[in-house]
Order: sequence, then structure tokens, then C-alpha cells
Amino acid sequence: MKLDKVPTPAYVVDEQALENNLRILREVKEAAGCKILLAQKCFSMFAEYPLIAKYLDGATASGLYEARLGHEEMGGENHVFSPAYRPEEIEEIASICDHVIFNSFAQLRRFGARVKEIQAKRGVQQGIGLRINPECSTQDHAIYDPCAPGSRLGVTAEDFERAVEAEPELFEQLDGLHFHTLCEQDSDALAETLKAVQERFGRWLQADSIHWLNMGGGHHITRKDYDRQLLIDLIRTVKDKYAVEVYLEPGEAVALNAGYLVTEVMDIVENHGVRTLILDASAACHMPDVLEMPYRPPLKDSGEAGEKAYTYRLSSCTCLAGDIIGDYSFDKSLAPGDRLYFEDMAIYSMVKNNTFNGMALPAIWKMDDAGDCTLVKKFGYEDFKGRLS
Repeated sequence: MKLDKVPTPAYVVDEQALENNLRILREVKEAAGCKILLAQKCFSMFAEYPLIAKYLDGATASGLYEARLGHEEMGGENHVFSPAYRPEEIEEIASICDHVIFNSFAQLRRFGARVKEIQAKRGVQQGIGLRINPECSTQDHAIYDPCAPGSRLGVTAEDFERAVEAEPELFEQLDGLHFHTLCEQDSDALAETLKAVQERFGRWLQADSIHWLNMGGGHHITRKDYDRQLLIDLIRTVKDKYAVEVYLEPGEAVALNAGYLVTEVMDIVENHGVRTLILDASAACHMPDVLEMPYRPPLKDSGEAGEKAYTYRLSSCTCLAGDIIGDYSFDKSLAPGDRLYFEDMAIYSMVKNNTFNGMALPAIWKMDDAGDCTLVKKFGYEDFKGRLS
């Protein structure tokens, strides 16, 4: 089936675009001498994990379920970070994760020794990490800024030093440090962040017991204008200076511009001169970042409001008045039955969608380099009902 025949609403992953991204990531990791993991919180389409595993070193998770998915479907290294771990889950996490990264010294104190013991039985070494907060904000989206004052994410240098002075044995448990401060940013933001990391945590990185540094995600490595050479140089410098293994955990860069959300116009409503397309896709249900960031998704063959001859507001058939995708213009007038193709919809879409109002979850398809689409998963009423009781 071709893209224009796929039943709507549907997510369609372009495997050629996905593999192009993966080739770039492999080139970067080979040139820099680092390891790159898929951040599953962004893209968890495990039907594509065999392809991803050919290029990357494994996966990283935000909790037990993602960790299980990476362990079962990806292979390679399996890492996890969570702001806190449940006591009843920590043994399973330790049994399937190669790196377990804690968010506080309290969590390290509570679980670190047990995790290390379980990992040792598996033959896993150097698997205990701590997230640090370099207190260096480099982006404007407050909701995605883990370095903002009062952030719950990562240990500041002041708190780090205070804890180690009080309990030196805690630092002795650590094998690596982790920071994640970026969001859709270039390598110049990483350079600024690394300067802060070295100023605040450099002496700890120089310790013989620290074997790795994880630089987290938010690196837009596969974007056309991203400065990949600077990234490579930064990683090489850190490796040489501190004799550590370096990890990156991109999510968006893996599947950037590699997917569509295909939708159909169901009706057109006009009020006070605003013509609104009622779609069978929803911002609230199928692309929540549109409302959370906010984010304007690219739409094939469209322009800004007023740029082309016909302007419409794009909305959905949910009851939420604010379920608005945005105002777009087109070269021709639209009618019920017409199809629209939102682009860059592989990331933060399938992993965040919901069934508010009983909205159907879009089916998941993959498209090969010939343009042929194959159904991966279809969802129905039982999927909606199964999330309730």
C-alpha cells in the first residue's frame, strides 16, 4: 500500500530516512570514539530495533518498562536513569541494566550496593552512575530545562561536595557521571555545558574510579546544519583529558524527520471568518508536544497563515476547545475527504499518545525505500478499554 492509501489516522515511519539518520550517528561515534544509545523515551517503535541495533550500541530507559523493552528487543548495552526507583523494582532493573544511574546520593545510598552486587553476578562492571547538574541553562524552553533553579534533576556541585565530604564511601561506589541538559540543540550548547561541567565537576572526573561520562540527549546530531565536527572534537577532548568512555543518548536525532502522521479532513467549520478543518487526528491525543512546548509540526505542501491562497485552522474532533494544531495555508481550497501529511512525526508521538475522548490510536506503519507501506500494528476498541477498568 502506498502512503496516499493508508487508512487514517496513521503514523508512518520512513525507513530510508531512519537509516540515513543512523548512518550519520554511526559515523559520528566511530570518528569520536564514543558510544551512542537510543533514548527510548522519544522513539520506542521496537519493530525498528533490529535496524537500529546495526548502527547503535544499545538503548537507554527512563524506568523499568522501557528498560525491559530495550533488554528484550534491542540487545547491546542497556542503561537506565530515573529520578527515583521503586524498592520492589530495583532488583529487576539491576538484573537487566548495564548502567543504573541515580538522581541523588540518597538513592545511591539506598540502592547502590545492591545494584552493584546483582550486576557483579552477571559479570557487569562499572555500572553505577550519578546524574549531576552543571547549573548551566542553554535553552529557552523552561519545561525542558533541568538546570533551572530548584530543578529536581541531578546533583549540584555544592551538594555533591557536601555529600562526599560527609560519606566518602558514596563516591567510591560510583563508576560514572551523567548529565542531560540539552533540548534540540547544536554542539555549541554542549561546548558551553561541558565548560561548566569541567569547572564544577572536573576534579571528580579525574578520579581513577570514574570510568565513563554520559552526556545525555538533546543533541540534534542529524539536523542538516548541526556542527558534527565540533561534537567529535569535544568528545575526543573529554576522552583524552579524563580517560573516560563517553556516551550520548539521542532520541530525536535517531528518528528526526523520519515519520508522518497521516490524517483526513472530516468537516470544515467557519466562525467569525476563521475556517477550521476538523481532522481525525488530534494534537492533544496524537502529538501532545504541539500543546506542551508549544510546537508547530511541519505539514507537507503548506505555508504559514496568509502565505498561500487558502488559510485554515487545523483542529480535531475532540471536545477540547484548545485542541488546535495551528493555522496553515494551502494553494487550493480543501474539502472533507482530503488528506494531510504532518511531517517529523516519528518522535514524541507514539510514545506520548492517549485515548482522551475515546479517540482511536493511530495505526503504526513502516514505509520502505520504494514507498510501499506495511502495517506494523493496528489499534481498536479493546486497546482503549484495556487502559481503563
